[in-house]
Amino acid sequence: MTTTNSTPKIMALTTHSIFFDAYETASDTLTTQKKIWALAQYCQSSDDFVDVVPANNNLTLYLKEPAQLAGWLPRLLEQWHELKATDFNSRHHKLATRYGGEYGPDIAYVAKHHNLSVDDVAQMHSSAKYHVLFLGFKPGFAYLDGLNPQLYTPRHAEPRLSVPKGSVAIGGDQTGIYPESSPGGWQIIGHTDFRLFDINAASPCAIEPGDTLEFVIQEVLK
Repeated sequence: MTTTNSTPKIMALTTHSIFFDAYETASDTLTTQKKIWALAQYCQSSDDFVDVVPANNNLTLYLKEPAQLAGWLPRLLEQWHELKATDFNSRHHKLATRYGGEYGPDIAYVAKHHNLSVDDVAQMHSSAKYHVLFLGFKPGFAYLDGLNPQLYTPRHAEPRLSVPKGSVAIGGDQTGIYPESSPGGWQIIGHTDFRLFDINAASPCAIEPGDTLEFVIQEVLK
């Protein structure tokens, strides 16, 4: 990606909300995303916001009071230029994963599509360190950066009506985990018992934007 604008776009969406868009500044998507996470942490520490929502190279902020809007518009830009990607503090998660068999009904297709073995797919998928770019689709569903390009696999032409909770899957150039049973068109290669979302927990989403994770092979079934 080529940098087209060095200054992020900042706009008031309502009297209580701000949209901060750094997409066009991104010569490196992950580096820009890390600054977005750092900016989100800075805003959360202020206690001025009801919610802070990072997405793909952008941030949406919901203020408690409309009187705070005018002060935050220039403050965000000032903070952006002071922040570095390394200012963000994240957590790392290890997810025990079963690959293949009844847990990963599409792993044989993924292997055949790339002229690999089932073991190759499991090893390549579990050897990467993934960054959580943002959450979406379902509560707790993490969009991950870091999938080996050799595993990029098209989605199903017709989605399944139900994908089991905990399914580890590949969709195009992304991989992810289904936090609950739902329709879905990604290629299911495994399963983890890691609980991604618990509505009764103090922090319902176990994994947050900016965290890193790895899949740890528990077993590989043919």
